[in-house]
Amino acid sequence: MDIIWIILGVILIISGFIGSFLPLIPGPPLSFLGLLTLQLTKHPPFSFGFLVFWAAAALLLLVLDNLIPAYGTKKSGGSPWGIGGSMLGLAIGIFFPPFGFIIGPLTGAFIGELLAGKNSQRAFKSALGSFLGFLTSTLLKIIACVFMGYYFFMAL
Repeated sequence: MDIIWIILGVILIISGFIGSFLPLIPGPPLSFLGLLTLQLTKHPPFSFGFLVFWAAAALLLLVLDNLIPAYGTKKSGGSPWGIGGSMLGLAIGIFFPPFGFIIGPLTGAFIGELLAGKNSQRAFKSALGSFLGFLTSTLLKIIACVFMGYYFFMAL
């Protein structure tokens, strides 16, 4: 039975890492579930405190994932259209790696701001704020998922 938990855990850890890049997949919570599945084996490797810490981190990152891009957009004078455009641009940019991950959200945020009625100079400034917020959020999720993956594979 342990092998099934380990395989499921590996799938969740990998899905969590991939979810750090994709807007609709909650990366850190999936990676945390990967850690939890390892606890279901005959010899659970993690302490209660360790699991509480990573549960709190995954929950905090889930909240920050929505707040950081909004904060970046707000500080640069952007609108919800910029945030939505950034997410849509990322979804389209996934099909054009590696530059699609960068150009997609920036272009999407810019177009979103133009649709919100901003002139091109203000739209670019707002798009840049939205994009930087998105990148910050994504980087935090990647770091958390890499650490959880590290602990998972070291515990094996």
